[in-house]
Amino acid sequence: MDFDKYLEIKEKYGNESSWAIWSEMLDTNTSNMSDISFFDDKNISKELNPQIIMVGLNISEPLSGKSFSNFHGKGGGAYKLRYGLKDTPCWGAYLTDIIKNFPEPDSNKVLKHLKENPDFLEENINLFRDELSDLGSVNPRVYAFGDAAFKILDDIPEKEFTLTKLIHYSYRFQGFSNQETYKKYLHEQIYG
Repeated sequence: MDFDKYLEIKEKYGNESSWAIWSEMLDTNTSNMSDISFFDDKNISKELNPQIIMVGLNISEPLSGKSFSNFHGKGGGAYKLRYGLKDTPCWGAYLTDIIKNFPEPDSNKVLKHLKENPDFLEENINLFRDELSDLGSVNPRVYAFGDAAFKILDDIPEKEFTLTKLIHYSYRFQGFSNQETYKKYLHEQIYG
């Protein structure tokens, strides 16, 4: 991606999207997660891959106001993404949510709102299509975090992307809550 396109994406989508690049982990799993100073480096655009898109349902709470801060906080399980995606083809992928401007940690409430407001869902699907177009993505590989995001994306008619469902990085069940297990799972999905 060239730098001018990067700046355009930052301006238009930076409030709710990001890229799968993080600062190095230091002494704890979540250390350095909120350090996004590297997004100000002019050479960062060379590390980005708009042909791989990773999509969540929605933001769980309002973001810091800094561009590209989504997926880059100490809370939640995004640290597992950092650990699992390092040195894979997905490092540098575009990160976004299918539902914009709807901060809510409870996905059931999000789905209820979408069911009661089908126009809002349709508006967000159109925004997602615009986002892919603005990125310059051509038949990208899209990874959906969790059942809800996957279902919405899978139901889009005439998709111009290849879709794969991923277990959400914050999902917890027996033996799956640590970053090593999630990394193994991601690698199985990425490398097939």
